[in-house]
Amino acid sequence: MKPTDTSNPDYFHRVVDCQWACPAHTDIPNYIRLIAQGEFSDAYMLNRESNIFPAILGRVCDRPCEPACRRGRVEDKPVAICRLKRVAADHHDDIRDRLPKAPARSNGKKVALIGAGCASLSVANDLLPIGYEVTIFEGLAATGGLMRTNIPQFRLPPAVLDEEIGYILDMGAELKLNHRIESMKDLLDNGGFDAIFVGSGAPRGKELELPGRHDTENIHIGIDWLESVAFKHIEEVGEKVLIIGVGNTAMDCCRTSLRLGANDVKVMARKPRGFFKASDWELDDAEEENIEIIVNHSPTEFVIKNGKLVGMKFDQMKYNIDDNGRIDRGTVVGEVTLPCDDVILAIGQENAFPWIERDIGIEFDEWDCPVVDETTMMCSRDGVFFGGDSAFGPKNIIWAVAHGHEAAISIHKYCQQEDLNDRLPAGMNLQSQKMGMHEWSFSNDYDPVERRLMPHVDLKDRFKKLDIEVELGFTVEQTIQEVERCLNCDIQTVFTASLCIECDACIDICPVNCLTMTANGEEDELRTRLSAPAENREQLLYVSADLPQTGRVMVKDEDLCVHCSLCAERCPTGAWDMQKSEILIPYALDEAKPGRPRTAKAAS
Repeated sequence: MKPTDTSNPDYFHRVVDCQWACPAHTDIPNYIRLIAQGEFSDAYMLNRESNIFPAILGRVCDRPCEPACRRGRVEDKPVAICRLKRVAADHHDDIRDRLPKAPARSNGKKVALIGAGCASLSVANDLLPIGYEVTIFEGLAATGGLMRTNIPQFRLPPAVLDEEIGYILDMGAELKLNHRIESMKDLLDNGGFDAIFVGSGAPRGKELELPGRHDTENIHIGIDWLESVAFKHIEEVGEKVLIIGVGNTAMDCCRTSLRLGANDVKVMARKPRGFFKASDWELDDAEEENIEIIVNHSPTEFVIKNGKLVGMKFDQMKYNIDDNGRIDRGTVVGEVTLPCDDVILAIGQENAFPWIERDIGIEFDEWDCPVVDETTMMCSRDGVFFGGDSAFGPKNIIWAVAHGHEAAISIHKYCQQEDLNDRLPAGMNLQSQKMGMHEWSFSNDYDPVERRLMPHVDLKDRFKKLDIEVELGFTVEQTIQEVERCLNCDIQTVFTASLCIECDACIDICPVNCLTMTANGEEDELRTRLSAPAENREQLLYVSADLPQTGRVMVKDEDLCVHCSLCAERCPTGAWDMQKSEILIPYALDEAKPGRPRTAKAAS
């Protein structure tokens, strides 16, 4: 194998599994260290560079970072990354003087953002500081989009939304509430905008067309029902409620039903638990509130008597799952009717664009979704961009934020008549963390403590009002313990082949057998000669240049390394060093100043 090119930012970026998995590429280990030092404001601002909503996402993020966390490879549960993000958000000082500011004079370009949700707000956050005049059109009476209408207040308090959205609006965005765009053609022809961004979400819940569906008003579409609850158009529900579907929206619907007066709430799942779409923690929270989740029941009919919904029929299913985890279509083994007063359908969401004419140059695919370039976020009509759920269907907030960052770059380039695909590459800084013979600027001792559990409001108290936030946040003691669980995966083991004397000291002391000195070879064959099996192909092997003594190579399996720094402490020549890798992600502000050199940030 050729020596590994560690100057490519993607190499070390991939080693920081949590950051690599995060769509916005937040510098997670670094903000955790800042929390450990009590620097909550610095941690918050570091978060905000990439995800812009630390307090919101510290409560409701879908957490793609946590399944990737390296801690999960050495014990059962990953670091509570999302919970720690909330710690920084809950305890930071006033940071308004540290936020981006719009220049005194605009650059004369006007951009329309359709929808005041997370994707549009991300675009506004990036364009306002470089002089764009931004107008946000929102059809509802409040900002936040589905963050406000579909996430219940007991999970995401309105005050948290208002604060973080306010930081963006206060930069000078013009906000037009209760202003629904009815015609894209009219906006294009008469709006006077240089570019348009569509961040309208996936506002239509999927239907379940079964007998009896339209014979009663007690069958609700989940996202519409949650919106009505959020704006207090619905303030009660029947005693017996069935939730159809088992995604995160279904979990919000079932828990909200309890707070509106239901005392018997069941979530009906068509497949076994292993095929649920809801996050594990969402399921845990629902079951903690005594929600019953019933598996292998496929709905067949709404039972209506004298114009009233009285129950719902289900086929009881049996499934076979093969060795690869694939499930068959199932066999009906029985039938059951469950009584209910209300049914809430939470079986998915889809895009809806009745306001976009089909003859204006915007191409739609077979699912009636716009065809969007995944890099530039522009559709087939120049100057029209999409992001968030409106671009690629329902995902989650952090994906929408990432789309917004990319769209802002493209909008800037489009308005400045630049090539949308000529984008700045990511950069990287490496900085040694050595402070003495065997001392480092980070805590490198492995702490065996288990993941801390989030404290909750007592069950007897949480149902008194709809807006009682259930999760209380980590205590000081929990925070101190949880930050020590981070393995500092951004502190890289950097090897200098010319200094190695091949004494084997690093190999002897490595606790996970991730190091091997051996003759070089083709990758497939080389992987069979390492100190421990190198089975995870998602992460590349590190292969050094030829060693000066024997011509062998140092091979490191990045998948196994726990960044303990023992190799660097033991090495008598300093061939190994621990260096912080910082990935520099370009934003619209960087693109707006192409001549500005990219400088390293201050070391944390």
